[in-house]
Amino acid sequence: MLLDFLDYHHADTYYLIGDIFDGWRLRRGWHWPQAHNDVVQAFLTKAHDGAQIFYIPGNHDEIMRTYLGIHFGGIEVVQTADYTTADGRRFLVTHGDQFDSVVVHAKWLARLGDRAYAFSLWLNTWVNRFRWLWGGQYWSLSKWAKQQVKQAVNFMSAYETVLSEEAKRGGYDGVVCGHIHNANMHKIGPIDYVNTGDWVESCTAVVEHEDGRLELIDWAAATRKRRLIKPSTSSSGKPAKITKRETHETV
Repeated sequence: MLLDFLDYHHADTYYLIGDIFDGWRLRRGWHWPQAHNDVVQAFLTKAHDGAQIFYIPGNHDEIMRTYLGIHFGGIEVVQTADYTTADGRRFLVTHGDQFDSVVVHAKWLARLGDRAYAFSLWLNTWVNRFRWLWGGQYWSLSKWAKQQVKQAVNFMSAYETVLSEEAKRGGYDGVVCGHIHNANMHKIGPIDYVNTGDWVESCTAVVEHEDGRLELIDWAAATRKRRLIKPSTSSSGKPAKITKRETHETV
């Protein structure tokens, strides 16, 4: 899904906001299919073609924090980033795990929660296979569960507030983050809170248009919509050519 998104969207600058690979699970057993290499190669190609790419490690790929300031094929590893949009707004760009008390003070609990999350993703795969057989659309079990559990809702709300307060203290107009797997864009007081979501359950990204406007793109929904639209027919009776969307947005 991510490769498909990158094929349709082209930017001058990319921010990879952590948990790009799952170092916690790799310690338990090696799993690195060709599709993972394809994603790495896609970003290396974009860097080679002149795009700036910043990699901000998260808690699952925290080993990359030992390489801060290092370039890998044109991809620079940084702790956080300072980004100004075309309309002049200044954003703090961070993964956000340093503001999660569970990750900071009870890593064993975070790892236990990660195993439960991995199980829900495995179960979700089978649920969606059955839904597909009956013509159903993709549905995220883990996302639904988080929305139903009051403590999870309260945690996400508190997380958003803490990140926004940190951005405000730093003199920023907004914050772009990840970590909690909950794509969202809204105002918290004077601060623009932007969570890019993930490419595991929601398949979302945030892009900046040339006028500075930020947009949260749900690529899973966009893909479903695209598949429902049949190619139009030209006057010659042949299917009209469909061209891919070319943009100059910052992801």
